[in-house]
Amino acid sequence: MHKTLKLLGIGVGIAFALSSGAVAQTKKIAYFAAASQNGFNQATYEGVEAKAKELGYETAIFDGQFKADVQYSQIEDVLASGNYAGFIVAPNDSVGVAGAFEQVIAAGVPIATVLFPVGPDLTTLEPQVKGITSTVASPPVAGATQQAEAVVSECESKDPCNVVIIIGAKVFPFDNLRLETFEKVLGAHDNIKIRAVGEGWYSPEPSLKAMTDILQANSDIHVVLSNADQHLVGVEIALEAAGYNVPDLYLSGGGAAAIAIDAIREGRWDATLAYFPVTMGALAMEQIANAIEGKPVTVAIDMDTAGPLEAMIDRAVLDANPDFAGEWAQ
Repeated sequence: MHKTLKLLGIGVGIAFALSSGAVAQTKKIAYFAAASQNGFNQATYEGVEAKAKELGYETAIFDGQFKADVQYSQIEDVLASGNYAGFIVAPNDSVGVAGAFEQVIAAGVPIATVLFPVGPDLTTLEPQVKGITSTVASPPVAGATQQAEAVVSECESKDPCNVVIIIGAKVFPFDNLRLETFEKVLGAHDNIKIRAVGEGWYSPEPSLKAMTDILQANSDIHVVLSNADQHLVGVEIALEAAGYNVPDLYLSGGGAAAIAIDAIREGRWDATLAYFPVTMGALAMEQIANAIEGKPVTVAIDMDTAGPLEAMIDRAVLDANPDFAGEWAQ
């Protein structure tokens, strides 16, 4: 009953907004962060905000709290307000949020997704919900494959080569897909042993706890493979506390945060898969503005090729690009 009333309210709100011309006249863009306190989401919003200002738009950020239901409701409520001319979403549930996208599209409001495609197939950037303005993202399988293959190369001379995987969270479809990809690539090599999988929740503190627990049950670790640089911050502390000389290990993260770039240059970490959040946010904002203004829109932008550097960053890439400092802190 509550859901029915809420949807009815949305319909009234949309009808009012469209009949009054509020959506057409506003210059405000809503950015729906997966979690507004997350450094990557903040950096993406920085790109959205800077490009919006350049193009004459205002922006606002909404905190999804890493909760799919919270983000879904926020999209519905903001749509019903009629106060925003375009939406940009960093989805918490890239499958479940499709229903909210459909409501926005039905109301004639441009909407873009960043970091992940929206729909059941995370391997493609082509629209799976008819009418999505633009997908500005990195296909999870492609990036995870690159990371895992680099681990395979690192492990060639070790038997066994003991690996720990720290993923964001198994509740997220995209993290499950990354984990499956890691396990598939590494599992094809008999010398590579995945000793444990932990959840870091894109934050150093839970990553520290997860890695500490893993090290209590596992010794002689050679590799830590993760999808987020924030995880490696906590992982490094746990490794040092357990007596490891961190530069002797192979550590691979994700995001190309400034802290990761420094760590790679210093020889403490080895690689990071870049997503370039500021560039990503700016490109998404540009497509939303193009849609609002009736200009040509790029429907799919692959951040593995659209960033300032190649996506898989190691010491050799940084030596060739000495001025690159990363697009976010951590």
